[in-house]
Amino acid sequence: MQWSLYLLILMGQCCFFTCRQYEYHFTAENKSWSEAQRYCREKYTDLAKVFDMTDMSRLRNSTQNQGEAWIGLNNNTDGNRTWHWSLPGVEYIQNDSSWNQSGRTDKEKPGNCVRKRDKLADVSCNHTLWFICYDEMKKDNKTLHLIETFKNWTQAQNYCRYNYTDLASGLNQVDGEEMKALFAGRVMSVWVGLFRDSWRWSDGSDFSFRYWDMQLFNDKQSNKTCAMTLLNRSGNWSSDECDKEKPFFCYDDKMILIKENKTWEEALNYCENNYKRLVSITNPEVQGWVQETAKNADSPYVWIGLSYKCTLGLWLWVSDYVVCYEKWATEGKTEGCVMSVGVDRGGQHEWFSRRNNETYNFICSKQ
Repeated sequence: MQWSLYLLILMGQCCFFTCRQYEYHFTAENKSWSEAQRYCREKYTDLAKVFDMTDMSRLRNSTQNQGEAWIGLNNNTDGNRTWHWSLPGVEYIQNDSSWNQSGRTDKEKPGNCVRKRDKLADVSCNHTLWFICYDEMKKDNKTLHLIETFKNWTQAQNYCRYNYTDLASGLNQVDGEEMKALFAGRVMSVWVGLFRDSWRWSDGSDFSFRYWDMQLFNDKQSNKTCAMTLLNRSGNWSSDECDKEKPFFCYDDKMILIKENKTWEEALNYCENNYKRLVSITNPEVQGWVQETAKNADSPYVWIGLSYKCTLGLWLWVSDYVVCYEKWATEGKTEGCVMSVGVDRGGQHEWFSRRNNETYNFICSKQ
């Protein structure tokens, strides 16, 4: 009876949008972008980066200011453009078999957004096409929805984010069986959530989220290479000359990568003695930040604070939360009394069961 009651209490302990491993800080003092960057690195972690719309809401809610403010995005002046998937947390991995090797149609010029016909092709983002939205809530028992309305790429992205989750992103969606079913018996070109740009975050993160105000933003303005959020325009972004002085947002990271190889128990004790605990991943945003942290590890996996409890017969976070969000690799989950979880340093940074006596780097939570 006592165990049953304990389990019921645990099952109610989920943490979604209240558990954050980072904080935003608004500074009203006017500084150039580089001065703001230096200030944030001295006082906090770096200029603010943004993972998704939830982060954007938190950023806006952290101040009453309604003007312009620098964020940590700037344009890579060497012009090197990098591919990103629109859906936060999905990383781009090159797969030549998914692309149209024979080129585009005569009417299609090269561009920075991607449409799918039988294969993928990069075309101008100003084309107007039908598009495919991804829905993580699986409305009508579907994750992909064909929208038979003509929009340019940015308009399609905004539509999907407002009505569903995002444009279809990742090869599992774009080349998967559900996508093939949408194309069955039809010849059509549709937008998917792949784009490329030369903008980079101050701390080197690969976060793909962009929130440009397309009425004001012009990516071809070579003298405006630093990004700002327009708090009086729903927080949408534009760019300006980097030597202009503005208020700014910093972020403070509440997790830290320890580049020492330890067993899971040793990592657990280290975090508890020096910080708070091994990190718990309770929502996609924290997963995204863990992914960026894990990339810098010296081991193939990175320990996090999730282990299998034989006495309870379930996976449990060291923070006492049950697993309400998960990102297991296919066949990566093995239950056992000596099993804990490591995040893959590369690939899609999925979760894998690893034996507790294996030694890896690990991530501590500082709060």
